[in-house]
Amino acid sequence: MLEYTFSLVDFEILILILVRVSCFIYIAPFYGQSGSVGRVKIGLAVFVSCLLYGFVDRTAMEYTGLFGYAVIILKEGITGLLIGFGANICNSIILFAGHVISMDTGLMMATEFNPEMQTQSTLIGNLYSYLVLLLMIVTNMHHVILRALADSFLLVPVNGQAFDWNHLMTTMTQYITDLFVIGFRIFLPTFACIMVLNCILGILAKVSPQMNMFAVGMQMKIMVGFLIMLLTISLLPGIADFIFQEMRKIMVLLIEGMY
Repeated sequence: MLEYTFSLVDFEILILILVRVSCFIYIAPFYGQSGSVGRVKIGLAVFVSCLLYGFVDRTAMEYTGLFGYAVIILKEGITGLLIGFGANICNSIILFAGHVISMDTGLMMATEFNPEMQTQSTLIGNLYSYLVLLLMIVTNMHHVILRALADSFLLVPVNGQAFDWNHLMTTMTQYITDLFVIGFRIFLPTFACIMVLNCILGILAKVSPQMNMFAVGMQMKIMVGFLIMLLTISLLPGIADFIFQEMRKIMVLLIEGMY
């Protein structure tokens, strides 16, 4: 006969696990989509918490009174948010590249609301963002992100956080550097072609002052921009690989700053 007991202490530990997991799901890419049903997110958080319950280290579970338990809940919430945030901010790389491409091609004023980042972004940035999200699903990168959360309980047990704020600040500085480097690699073909086009239009403006280069240049920039996007669309899996590697790197660095 199967006998299983579940005490109040076990329930308190389950709540702490649920706090970290739910905070992660709230902000992580793919899982934290604003279009996802809230009940699905809650159910996923509870299901993952129940799966992780039997493998969590409980040796650091020492607190005094309700205030001590509230402090642990706050620490677990910060841990889940930081891990999810480390994966989520990497989407800003593709939005930054799309922003620059739109600026070069003259589509800067054509913006729409991005529900994932909760802000206005350009059409090209949104297009690339959704394509990278599809590649994330196809390559099972969302499983890797969820596995990173599960592994965080081995490195950072419940109530075992030791926040190294200097290390976390260094991680954010490293991310900003990588953002510009990877973003420049993405929009470099469009940037180079538009720069050559601007030089040609400038020479033509000197040769034929009677031509309205402003009206001609706007149309040519859009045509050249769309042509370069069409020719470089096959490079998108490589771009996504750069972003996924950056996600792994930032999540690992953030976890290292908490133990």
